[in-house]
Amino acid sequence: MALDIQTLRLDFPILAHTVNGQPLVYLDNAATTQKPRAVLEALEYYYQSQNANVHRAAHALSGQATQAFEGARAKVATFINAPDNAQVIWTRGTTEAINLVAYSFGMHSLKAGDEILLSTMEHHANIVPWQQVAAATGAIIKVIPLTEDAELDMEAVTSLFSTRTKLLAVSHISNALGIINPIKQLITMAKAVGAVTLIDGAQAVGHFPIDVQALDCDFYVFSGHKMFGPTGIGVLYGKRELLEAMPPWQTGGEMIKNVSFARTTFGELPFKFEAGTPNIAGAIGLAAAVDYLSGLDRAALVVHEQALMDQLLAGLNAMPDVRIIGRPQAGAVSFVIDDAHPQDLATLLDMQGIAVRTGHHCAMPLMQALDLSQGTIRASIAFYNSADDIAALLAGLDKAREFF
Repeated sequence: MALDIQTLRLDFPILAHTVNGQPLVYLDNAATTQKPRAVLEALEYYYQSQNANVHRAAHALSGQATQAFEGARAKVATFINAPDNAQVIWTRGTTEAINLVAYSFGMHSLKAGDEILLSTMEHHANIVPWQQVAAATGAIIKVIPLTEDAELDMEAVTSLFSTRTKLLAVSHISNALGIINPIKQLITMAKAVGAVTLIDGAQAVGHFPIDVQALDCDFYVFSGHKMFGPTGIGVLYGKRELLEAMPPWQTGGEMIKNVSFARTTFGELPFKFEAGTPNIAGAIGLAAAVDYLSGLDRAALVVHEQALMDQLLAGLNAMPDVRIIGRPQAGAVSFVIDDAHPQDLATLLDMQGIAVRTGHHCAMPLMQALDLSQGTIRASIAFYNSADDIAALLAGLDKAREFF
């Protein structure tokens, strides 16, 4: 059955708003997605009816909050097909999840001469932590270059992998270019040399189903707010043997088994990585987002999003002064227009109620490699976007191009 996008849009109250007197056309989903009523209502219900700290308390509210909180962990584990709930670690988002792996695994497992393999298109959050690890341990960062089409150069990758490669950390989908990387192939290559793999799934998890067991990655990280959940909540999935071997990153309450001034012993998974009071409401809200997504025909959503991508790419290709960067496949399209600064174009679009993002998209090494000193304009879609949204963007760009 065809998707009824107009009905689905009613689940997202913000989409009915106006901006600068114009209907909102929200095309900044790679930065953050909007939230359905189900998520908003879950947050409200928790704070109004269940608000209490989790674990170890004897009163009823705490029991209810704990049940909802740990139930959320179970839902996320099922959502990504993790083999065990304990392998789902709550974080503040993708950035914190990567930092947790960098400082707990990287700082304690890497040594001088070991190699960390990244790609040119990584978000800063998947570059800077590894630079810190390399500076502290003497490890060396190697970078996968790009082809002329701004895709990962898989021929070059073959020569970059060696027995010195101890970690591969790459994005599933480029946040800046909307390119889907061949992570399954990269994971297989990494395993052949005994390297650990971390996949940044921030841009992928809201667009198509993720199966961490099928991928066979060692770590997979993502943020709730990019899959229609709240901000401030994210997930680190890890293989049990690695998580158990890693020391705690942050210490304090909740993550301990016993404390004395002579010695502290830490809790079991997942708690040894969750110091302090967690983002209880965020986890519950993320579970509501999982329920919402799981209740939709995700295969049909993929088809719908692809139709929007095709419409957008065809419209941009018809404009002679527009240059699309790379060959976008999912979620986002980056482009530039001759003789027009991206920020000026975005301002003119905003005057028409159209929300896009400009700049380097936290991917400055990528922009430098592509010789895009001013960055790009990025339009990014979600399933609640419609053909009318894409048409509005293209019409808005026509007006902006006339201005310039």
